[in-house]
Amino acid sequence: MTEFPVHNKDSAAEEARQTLAVVERAFGFIPNLLGVMAGSPALAEAYMALSDIFERKSALTAIERQVVLLTVSRFHECRYCMAAHSMTATMAEVPTAVIDALRQDRPLADSKLEALRHLVVALVESRGWPARQVLQDFYGAGYRPEQVLDVLVGVGQKTLSNYTNHLAGTPVDSAMGAHIWSPPG
Repeated sequence: MTEFPVHNKDSAAEEARQTLAVVERAFGFIPNLLGVMAGSPALAEAYMALSDIFERKSALTAIERQVVLLTVSRFHECRYCMAAHSMTATMAEVPTAVIDALRQDRPLADSKLEALRHLVVALVESRGWPARQVLQDFYGAGYRPEQVLDVLVGVGQKTLSNYTNHLAGTPVDSAMGAHIWSPPG
């Protein structure tokens, strides 16, 4: 959509240029998602801050964080984020079987990761009101109550990006081309 252009460092508002420079240093390019988000410097900064907090301060492992991000993106049917996180999950050495199951909305063979996936689905599906049994299953798998709150950081992060991509129809970056995904149906 032309009302949500993909900005670069030259076309972005001055307030967003520093965020784009940080992103470019981290990834070697400016992903289209951040180019779109640069239309709102507040959104671009908020997304990057949440991403950094989820990555560095969450008590979830790298694999668990990817399970959260892919599960939310799958639930929201976000083509861009499914491609992006399939790529980053591969880079984080998430087993291919886990990535494939998440992309296909199938249960995970690892019972602990499945409890996490189930919690994430329950949170987004119920808008934050998961059944008590879902929480009990999560704790029974070895997680702690504070990790439920960490999951919320990932849900918030992905909600920002998923909704941005829905509004903008963000084109998938060529670097993610091997991971293109479409919702069923």
